[in-house]
Amino acid sequence: MLARNRLVIAIPNDNKNRQFANMAVHAKSLKCKIGPSILNADLSQLYVESQKLLDNGADYLHLDVMDGHFVPNLTLGHPVVKCLRNKIRNAFFETHMMVSEPLKWVEPMADAGVNQYTFHIEPVKEVISLCRKIREAGMQVGLALKPGTGIEAVRQYIDHADMILIMTVEPGFGGQKFMSDMMPKVQWLRHNYPGLDIEVDGGVGLNTINACAEAGANMIVAGTAIINATDQRAVMASLRETVESSIHKCNV
Repeated sequence: MLARNRLVIAIPNDNKNRQFANMAVHAKSLKCKIGPSILNADLSQLYVESQKLLDNGADYLHLDVMDGHFVPNLTLGHPVVKCLRNKIRNAFFETHMMVSEPLKWVEPMADAGVNQYTFHIEPVKEVISLCRKIREAGMQVGLALKPGTGIEAVRQYIDHADMILIMTVEPGFGGQKFMSDMMPKVQWLRHNYPGLDIEVDGGVGLNTINACAEAGANMIVAGTAIINATDQRAVMASLRETVESSIHKCNV
């Protein structure tokens, strides 16, 4: 009986060691990516503003799409995204679909040249099916959670996604206060999925990046903190340095 107990104990310990080893391997492949949100930019100068962000060090552009139903605001749609793509050929475009019917816009956004289609799981009944349709359209899949949505709601879908977005404000408007109580969601994801891209969006800036980085976020969406900065390049460099430092600590 005692020997059997020892054997049972040894197996989980061995599994745990392998898990930690795998975490270290996956963590080494993580990269910090800075994706400015253009929601608060001068949309009459969308191309100029977007190109400026890329020239100043942005890794991708985070394009907020709102339908006035899922969130009480309206922004740009696929015709505007397509026009922007015609001007900016090579940048990575992520559309954050704050819409009630994300399935409806998969093909139009793919045709507009979107690279990653991030949708909220809250209004969707067939999440896995939608993930499949997004991939078939040639785009990567992002799954987004509103602050009031618990991490348990997305657990069964994580393996079907390229990225999980944890909202740190209520979606719909820029310039809101960062919700630090969302960080346990990020921590859970990083602990259980060490190689996963985890994005945070809402109120992220120089004063809140430490919390995001320490929790394990590696994809950083910042709007007003970058758009309104007198030196966009310096702000993005500072955000990147903080996140890369946390990733490096995980590898030590």
